[in-house]
Amino acid sequence: MTGTEGCDRYMSSKFEPKIHVFFCVNALDRGVFSTQDPEKAARIQSVKMPCSSMIKDIFMLKAFECGADGVMVVGCPAGRCKRVDGNIRAAKRVAWVQKLLDEIGLGGKRLVYTASSDTDAAITLLLKGLAELGPNPVKPAAQASPR
Repeated sequence: MTGTEGCDRYMSSKFEPKIHVFFCVNALDRGVFSTQDPEKAARIQSVKMPCSSMIKDIFMLKAFECGADGVMVVGCPAGRCKRVDGNIRAAKRVAWVQKLLDEIGLGGKRLVYTASSDTDAAITLLLKGLAELGPNPVKPAAQASPR
């Protein structure tokens, strides 16, 4: 194998993003993100939270540090949050972290907020953004290498 063959193999490997989903227990059931395909299931890590307002900036950033290519935060639909405005606070935190990700060059499109009624559209938006951005550049080396 020549030096360029290894690069070609890496570049031609299909990018399959690893996604972390933080979701409000009142908005979704964990089963929404389960799948029969073990490869897809291994790429989605879901974290149940008592309310989407409990999401902290550090949780989202730590997900990227731990190897997530994309992060989604799922809250209740507008006007239906049991904690009155938890979904609004979560959306504001996500918007702030998106700006931060853009500033540091990681890409704000790697992070999305959605109401539970729009999860399919949000996943499509997230995957489109990840296709443009490619793998997470801060992903630990063991996770970044092709298989």
